[in-house]
Amino acid sequence: MTDVAIETRQIVKEFGKRRAVDHVDLQVCKGEIYGLVGPSGAGKTTLIRMTCGLTHSTLGSVSILEHAIPRQRRAVEDRIGYMPQEHAVYRDLSVAENLLFFGQIYGMDRQMIAVRTDELLTLMQMSNLRKQRADQLSSGEKQRLSLACALLHNPELLLLDEPTIGLDPALRSEFWEHFRTLKQRGRTILLTTHYLEEAEHCDRVGMMRLGRLVAEGTPTELKARVSSEGQSPSMEQVFLLLTRSGERKESVT
Repeated sequence: MTDVAIETRQIVKEFGKRRAVDHVDLQVCKGEIYGLVGPSGAGKTTLIRMTCGLTHSTLGSVSILEHAIPRQRRAVEDRIGYMPQEHAVYRDLSVAENLLFFGQIYGMDRQMIAVRTDELLTLMQMSNLRKQRADQLSSGEKQRLSLACALLHNPELLLLDEPTIGLDPALRSEFWEHFRTLKQRGRTILLTTHYLEEAEHCDRVGMMRLGRLVAEGTPTELKARVSSEGQSPSMEQVFLLLTRSGERKESVT
């Protein structure tokens, strides 16, 4: 058994003449929170969609939980929870109906769906909204529901694309509490964010620029590379310094 949950090798994605992801080598270990950070257009969403098998790579290979993606995607579908950047909910269904729908897609029986629905709505502080239609929820409530749908079947691997985008600071902090709890329970999380301060919460960070993974390491290691004596740089400063002229990934060991 390998300790690697996700591995990409020299993965490339081209849209016509535009290269969105450029020869990325990535390894995410089981039981860690790995954050892909970078501005919009850096290639984060395309990369995470390729790891899910939702977008096929132009070149290179992807494996998840020791299965080749997309060829063996069906073998790991029930072990993965995916939360896209856009709200993954059906607007004309209620909160509880959305969870029932996704539970049935995952092949769960109704009794288990009901148990997990109660657990997740309590966790997300949405028990009073179970009959509310999704199109009547606030943006933050839709984010909570999207995360609940991704967690419903107790996946061992979570792929979260900008899960905290548009949330107020209090709700973002609440989401990170959920992520840390999931990590403590042995779950693996790969997430993307353009909030550079969120990199502080990750076990390891990959910094993307123009489709390339230009720096990688723990937050402490990345800061040490650019810090001067007596100063502790912010993650924004670290990103700017490490990606300013980065042409390929530099790993910190």
